[in-house]
Amino acid sequence: MKWIQTRVTFESSDPESAAAMITDIFCGMGLQGVIVESPDADPELDWADDALPRPRQNAVIGFFRADDQLEQNRRKLEDALCRLPASVADACSTRYSDVDEQDWAESWKAHFHPVRISDRLVVKPSWRDFQAGVDDIVIELDPGMAFGTGTHPTTALCMRLIEGHLRPGARVLDVGTGSGILLVAAAKLGAAQLEGIDCDPVAVDVAGQNLLANRVCEDCFYLHTGDLVADTQGGFDLVVANILTQTILPMIPDIPGLLTGDKIFITSGIIEENLDIIIGALEKQGFTLLEVLNEDGWVAIAAKLS
Repeated sequence: MKWIQTRVTFESSDPESAAAMITDIFCGMGLQGVIVESPDADPELDWADDALPRPRQNAVIGFFRADDQLEQNRRKLEDALCRLPASVADACSTRYSDVDEQDWAESWKAHFHPVRISDRLVVKPSWRDFQAGVDDIVIELDPGMAFGTGTHPTTALCMRLIEGHLRPGARVLDVGTGSGILLVAAAKLGAAQLEGIDCDPVAVDVAGQNLLANRVCEDCFYLHTGDLVADTQGGFDLVVANILTQTILPMIPDIPGLLTGDKIFITSGIIEENLDIIIGALEKQGFTLLEVLNEDGWVAIAAKLS
């Protein structure tokens, strides 16, 4: 399988917001992992001797499969970029290059190092070394070909909210589980039962591998492929959904039926301009806001069903 590296470079007076908008386009096309490069970003670590040099340009990079959908995906991407605000769209440039599967895997891995999500939570790619502190909770992750390493702001914000609102012994549902990173975090923070659903069978396989690699008891989790909320039974203390606004909105009326006990819903993948829309939909269903976190133009919400 060949992959097409798609690099969108841009200039902007607000590069974080521009990167968030471009990332949103990629995610809306089904890419669950992208690389964001910024000349102004702090080096991802002094933690690693082999960290990549600082990028020269702002860029968002995604990978499309070189299949019969490629030309359609290119057109969708370029059309969506043209619809961005003129201050961003006029300064975008897109470059495509072929990458073999083996080279893709290695080039993807080169961008990722252990990342501290909170005072306790650390995400460590499985191919990296990390010296954990006494109180560190280390999440070992191998995202596989289709997924990012879980350090995108939307995922990091979700993990922080799970850490703050999950009660030990809780039953947790992850809607659109991807690499399974949120379930791993929930398990390590004390959840007793875990369920993950995704429309992509590859995601289900990857999530299962990551849960087992983190020594989560096989009897403690259930993963399945399906139509997200519609194919899930209720009875969860906490439901988490790290997806996009256009997917979150239609499922919100179904979330109350999935909740019991603590009745907490955590959702992310929301750009700041859509925050009020999501809050309004939650309040209409009887939710009360517990916490809202922001990072790099993205928002995550924790709410409780009254």
